[in-house]
Amino acid sequence: MKDIMDLIGRVFLSFTFLYEAYDSIKFYDTTQKIMTSYGLTWRQDLLLVGAITLLILGGLMMLLGYRASFGALLLLLYWVPVTFIVHSFWNDPTPELYRINSIHFMKNIAITGGVLMVLVNGSGRYSMRRLLATARVRGV
Repeated sequence: MKDIMDLIGRVFLSFTFLYEAYDSIKFYDTTQKIMTSYGLTWRQDLLLVGAITLLILGGLMMLLGYRASFGALLLLLYWVPVTFIVHSFWNDPTPELYRINSIHFMKNIAITGGVLMVLVNGSGRYSMRRLLATARVRGV
């Protein structure tokens, strides 16, 4: 049962990041405008392409279970700074924004916890890496 839950958790986590990569690609210009509103003006193209790359690589590695711990590390390199920049609820002047951003911040912290669990525990039993390691090649 633990192995199946590991797989399901990895799938849910990876889809979160893969969808964010898809959204950033589809709305590239809008994402750059949002970055500007948060003060991220230094080499936006480099930052955005780097973020998309981390999201895709990390998300796929976690989804497939191939070097899932390394994929989790890639995702954390993106996710933690973005969480503190975008959802800095302690800087919000109005109670409504404070409340909304604090909820989003805590959600992102929970996702960070899940990614940390994959980082520490690896991919579990059901993974591409284990499948490749146990596959036998027959001689011709």
